[in-house]
Amino acid sequence: MNWRRLFSLSNISTGIMTLFLVLILVNPSVKAGVMQGLMKVGLFQPGVPEEVSAESAMAPDVTFSDGEGKTFTLSSLRGKVVFINFWATWCPPCRAEMPSINTLYEKFKDDKNVVFLTVDTDGDYKKASSFMKKHKYSLPLYVAETQIPRELLDHSIPTTVIINKKGQIAHRQEGAADYGNQRFIDYFDKFIRK
Repeated sequence: MNWRRLFSLSNISTGIMTLFLVLILVNPSVKAGVMQGLMKVGLFQPGVPEEVSAESAMAPDVTFSDGEGKTFTLSSLRGKVVFINFWATWCPPCRAEMPSINTLYEKFKDDKNVVFLTVDTDGDYKKASSFMKKHKYSLPLYVAETQIPRELLDHSIPTTVIINKKGQIAHRQEGAADYGNQRFIDYFDKFIRK
């Protein structure tokens, strides 16, 4: 057996690349990390129209609860801009965008005109809460107590929805996106100032 040929640079790099691809396929944390890296170089940017739409469909009502069992309805938040992110702990794209959502939340958390809802679609508050604590996210966590209408969440997570102060769906994004970039922060700020 020719050991030099077996351990050539080409074979070693092929082995490393194969191992990396296998890890991406089987490990959600590795896949999320790769997606976060791609977000940092400009991929996975949320769609941001030039103008904020004046009239949109009204958001259907949903009841949410926090970890202490306190419930509220989406309609009770009228007069505020609501940023809703539907996600799950097992979802790599959800994990990938979570740091950018946390960045956006940290920027606007003291604004009384804004409410952030990170909604675990599995309805497992304890598991989701453990995930948030492990990763040191400060985002407020909720679960839906009623069925989530298709206008808010169809079949794809992550899905992010912005509801304007009138209670209308102003923005909806399916798939992972970088919400911590300045372009999106400026776009989001337009809803608050309206």
